[in-house]
Amino acid sequence: MKNTSKSVQASRRGFFKTVAIGGAAAAATVATTLVGQRTAAPGIAAADDSTQAGYRETAHIRHYYRTTQV
Repeated sequence: MKNTSKSVQASRRGFFKTVAIGGAAAAATVATTLVGQRTAAPGIAAADDSTQAGYRETAHIRHYYRTTQV
């Protein structure tokens, strides 16, 4: 048999509500501080978008694929 009262259930709900609100606030804070901070490190030239090919299968990726084959 459960031995829970309304005050225990209410405090549990309050705890989870606080955790959810705190997590959302933390995520929003991180998202707003990271926006616009994508700059190149000093001494490194910024790459053109035209040179970025997206996914590239390099030698170590091909090796990984070979090791995962069954």
